[in-house]
Amino acid sequence: MSEYDKAKADWQAGYLAGMGDEKKRMNRSGIEVKPLYGPEDWDAGQQMQDLGFPGQSPSTRGIHATMHRGRPWSPRLVVGLGLPEDYNKRMHALYDMGLTGLYVAPCNSHMRGFDPDEVEPELLGTCGTVIASVEDMRVCLDGLPIDKHSVSLGCTAPHTLSAFMFAVAKQRGIPWSQLTGTTNQSDYLSHFTALHMFFRIALSGQRRLMLDHIEWMNRQAPRWNCLSVVGQHMQQAGATPAEAMGLTLSSAIQFANDLVERGHDPDTFLPRFSYFFDISISFFEEIAKFRAGRRVWDRITSERFGAQDERSRRFRFHAQTSGVDLTRQQPLNNIARVAIQAMSGIFGGLQSLHTDSYDEALGSPTSAAAQIAVATQHILRDEAHLDDVIDPLGGSWYVESLTNDMEARIEAVIKKIDDAGGMYRASESGVVQTMLGDSALDWQNKMESGEQISVGVNAHQLEDNPADRPPPQERLDKKRVEDYLKNFATWKQDRDQGAVQKAIDDLARACNSEDENVYDRVVNAAMANVTHGEICGTVRRELGDGEPLIVP
Repeated sequence: MSEYDKAKADWQAGYLAGMGDEKKRMNRSGIEVKPLYGPEDWDAGQQMQDLGFPGQSPSTRGIHATMHRGRPWSPRLVVGLGLPEDYNKRMHALYDMGLTGLYVAPCNSHMRGFDPDEVEPELLGTCGTVIASVEDMRVCLDGLPIDKHSVSLGCTAPHTLSAFMFAVAKQRGIPWSQLTGTTNQSDYLSHFTALHMFFRIALSGQRRLMLDHIEWMNRQAPRWNCLSVVGQHMQQAGATPAEAMGLTLSSAIQFANDLVERGHDPDTFLPRFSYFFDISISFFEEIAKFRAGRRVWDRITSERFGAQDERSRRFRFHAQTSGVDLTRQQPLNNIARVAIQAMSGIFGGLQSLHTDSYDEALGSPTSAAAQIAVATQHILRDEAHLDDVIDPLGGSWYVESLTNDMEARIEAVIKKIDDAGGMYRASESGVVQTMLGDSALDWQNKMESGEQISVGVNAHQLEDNPADRPPPQERLDKKRVEDYLKNFATWKQDRDQGAVQKAIDDLARACNSEDENVYDRVVNAAMANVTHGEICGTVRRELGDGEPLIVP
């Protein structure tokens, strides 16, 4: 017996004596977590095959040679607040704090496809910014450097939000080719399976709209990330981290196949694919999820699609700390949760990061909470120096073993979706929804039984302390809402009605034509002052209403 084997046997005996009949510990993806890892858990001889170097296949250690040392992650904050002028004021304040990436989160009325005069006034601006027209977008972006920093838009089909922004850019004389950013909610499959409220157009119509959007952006705005494949919705709806990654990559495969069927070379569109993920508080599991996901995507681009351009294999992703892990009880504890989640995403090699505000379990973040969320990123970068070393956990026996285990789980999910006919068919038939529901129920059972602890919720509860409560959520003044609606009505009446009707007619015709690009007509409609609700209503009428599948 070698010295190592003897020492390990002695340790195991001591461990068993101290722990007795210990229950197995599992992570959220169902992978057993051992108490100790050693060289037998990962073959260092596989270093080049499993790891390589940053910027090189298999991409496990990062997509760029310099990673955060030379390409710092972009700090972001989801800002959806009140009326357009409220958003503008908040964003200017955050820019002054060092935030470099814009994020526009529209009001839920927008996400559902309605104009502000089509919903109850008290709903407006409570969970996002009221944006119904190019004029609203102009106010939102007034004085903000959209030509210098990237803009992320919560923009679902038919992608009116991006159309409004491109119209504003034209007003300001900014070439569309100069704009950088992301259509952050273009992944209709994630909406269909996990975000039912936002699914407002028939599934087949959504497919058409997204593909037209990608084709238009590739021609007119080549620096824009026209597709953000969203894993966040899947994970927040119940998927385990491994399932969320597997489903996300299956969606990317579906979108790529659809574009290939339209006659596009993979190297013309894959470089503009980006991803959006949730970061749970399962620290090492999330790091392994991102490392394994990069490796799997690297392989998919070369083996399935034959991509030659190295940019096609770059697994570029934005991540957001998980709101699901935040609690209404003892909300200040969420500051610690967000910091841990953010560290996990940074060590996992993300390109941009949104840190939740500690009061987001209660409503839209207050100004003070948002400032803490931004400062958290500055502390992690500038005080903790988490950007000094690339892939700092690379070579850890535990992390490498876990990365391999996560890769196997991810591949199993992809195979299941492939066997179901691809992500479109798997979503249409309920395979994906069933997976999400089963995992969500399993997690809820663990929470209720106490197997999974949530501090302040099912363990370590404290009596409610008013001092720990965040300030009341900021609400819109009723008079301001009334004034906005009056101005909106006047603006609609004063438009060139002939131009508005022509743009609507052109959009309707494009929806029924195989030769026209629908998104091109959406952009034209935005520039003709057609409202969001009018655009969505036209598309719904021509392509059908969205009816998400609800599985038992």
